[in-house]
Amino acid sequence: MIQIEHLHKSYPGTDGSASREVLHDISLTIESGEVFGILGSSGAGKSTLVRCINLLEPLSSGRLLIDGRDVTQVRGRELAQLRTGIGMIFQNFSLFQQRTILQNVTFPLEIVPRSERLSRAEREKRARYLLDLVGLAGFEKRYPSQLSGGQQQRVAIARALANNPSIMLCDEATSALDTTTTVQILELLHKINKELGVTLVLITHSLSVARNICDRVAMIDGGRIVELGETEELFENPQSDILRTLIANANHHAHGTGASAEASSTAASSLPVEQAVK
Repeated sequence: MIQIEHLHKSYPGTDGSASREVLHDISLTIESGEVFGILGSSGAGKSTLVRCINLLEPLSSGRLLIDGRDVTQVRGRELAQLRTGIGMIFQNFSLFQQRTILQNVTFPLEIVPRSERLSRAEREKRARYLLDLVGLAGFEKRYPSQLSGGQQQRVAIARALANNPSIMLCDEATSALDTTTTVQILELLHKINKELGVTLVLITHSLSVARNICDRVAMIDGGRIVELGETEELFENPQSDILRTLIANANHHAHGTGASAEASSTAASSLPVEQAVK
């Protein structure tokens, strides 16, 4: 379980200007085994929030608890150990181009403390299992440049699972992919959530991603949570002005492009936030 209590995050101003607050009084709980979406447009603060969850960014104030433990002040080796339980995937895959696919997946297993490190044979066995899990058995000797974008993201997912994390943070993980590949990656993430019990936190600007996979969604605007609840309830009965506007504009876009009544009824999920607000 992830508990965030009254989180504030500010960055110092330049040339003596006032500090800039990018997250304001964020409080939410993400249950173990849940698929939780953080939805917002560019600049809303959602990526900063996920970096705070992984302690890549220190909190300006507030508390972050993981499985009941306050990790806000964790530092050094203890912090590194904490992060082994949190996997992370990104929009740009972040693979090592000079390493084979197998070597990319074994990398997190190579950098743990020596006393906890698996043997090379055990590391490779774990990596082969994960590559099979994500549908890339037989790709072990290839390099990232030889793979499609969707395949590279599958490698990134396998690598994020290497240390058997209980939490996976997905920062715009499908933004660089086409529609068909996005659906395939979402299906894979759903499989991982159900089969492995990994808690997924999805950062996205896409209404479709949020609606198609998330159990609950927090809508962030201007560094604040403006709406939070179960996904279908939010889309069927939005309470915030911004989400109502997004859904209305998405429906209008669907009607304007000649979509069928059935398609337009779910059109609120078909556009990224930036396009929906135009």
